[in-house]
Amino acid sequence: MIKTKAKLEKQDILNLFTCGFKTDLNVAMEFERLPIWDKTFEAVDYNAGICEFLRQFAREENWDYITDDYNIIGLKQNHDTITLEPGSQVELSIKPEKTIFDLEKKISSLDKKMESILKKFGITLLKYGVSPLTTYKNINLIPKRRYKIMAKYLWGILSDVMMRETAGIQGCFDFKDEQDAIRKFKIANMLTPFMTAMFANSPIRGGAETGYKTFRGLAWLNTDNDRCGFAGFDDFSFEKYIDKVLKSPIIFLNKNNQMIEVDGKINFENYMEKGYEGFDATIEDFELHANLYFPEVRMRNFIEIRNHDCLNMPYAILAIYKGILYNESAMREIEALFKNCSFKDFAELRYNVPKSALQSRFKDAYAADYAKEILYIAEKSLIEMNTGEEKYLDDIKEYTMNGLCPADVIIRNWNGIWNKNLQKLIKHLTNN
Repeated sequence: MIKTKAKLEKQDILNLFTCGFKTDLNVAMEFERLPIWDKTFEAVDYNAGICEFLRQFAREENWDYITDDYNIIGLKQNHDTITLEPGSQVELSIKPEKTIFDLEKKISSLDKKMESILKKFGITLLKYGVSPLTTYKNINLIPKRRYKIMAKYLWGILSDVMMRETAGIQGCFDFKDEQDAIRKFKIANMLTPFMTAMFANSPIRGGAETGYKTFRGLAWLNTDNDRCGFAGFDDFSFEKYIDKVLKSPIIFLNKNNQMIEVDGKINFENYMEKGYEGFDATIEDFELHANLYFPEVRMRNFIEIRNHDCLNMPYAILAIYKGILYNESAMREIEALFKNCSFKDFAELRYNVPKSALQSRFKDAYAADYAKEILYIAEKSLIEMNTGEEKYLDDIKEYTMNGLCPADVIIRNWNGIWNKNLQKLIKHLTNN
């Protein structure tokens, strides 16, 4: 007798989250950067240099290719990867580690290896949130089949900017059980607009000042609201998160290595119930669909926080979240800080931050006032942990305690001593 495969059930999906329970809590990071030509500051195209960079790095360092339809779209070695975002942005994803020191050591080692090869090509990986000169119309998509489908499907007036021009930093954090996950998830969502403001670093785009301190943040606000934004505050659970993902439209399916374009005709809930064009839903389908759901904070078998511009102090981002999310008293202090704040308060702040960053109003004060308190709570917690990781807060403290973000300094210099000279901006970004 031939056994038919059981229909995908919500419990199968819940198991993806519950398998993430851990007693030892680690941290991880995804670190995107913008490849630009050293001489012209224009974005480097996949075919003009990035593909060959990947080939040469793989040969010299013995990494394996990641391919899509025979095109090289990244490299892997054990649990570490170097992959490409749609506009050839280079992303490092490093195996989770116990301390931020361990992550920094691994990334610094990789950076040194990459730098020697990048120099031969005349390429710099820029720690900045948006392409400083080349705009999306002149940035080709890499030859990854899903990106072509996504670019055609994603709605929102700045979705092309988000895909092709922007670079960010994502932090990943563990949880002990569902209750711990839900609590951390809610706190992370509360923190994200303040963290976006603190680390805003993309005011110059297309060689001109945009009027925004994080143009990357603005791009995400204007990309497909069916799958972006906040994913949970009050009455929340794994099941409620899954329900949100299930109700979002499907962009495509990957069946037998063939891309089946769905184009939002059905959501995943409908797909589980009725199938689509002869296909039945599988757990692999859900995993793909969930990876195409882009909230500020994404629940997986860990918590992924995705809202920060790329900049030259990535470990400060991890340190703040670690100090708060891995300390009971710190979490209580954050909950007390925001006990009288509503979802609407955070949503309004999220929409104001791209333009005003820490000068945005929040309740009866400014975002800067709350950011200082967040930083104080995180630092106190890290000192209690006695790991020395509070040192990663030194650079951001200089900004935050003065009510500033990195973009404020860029804008001041751009309109002052740099005299709108792009070369001086690039020098500032590469020397820090």
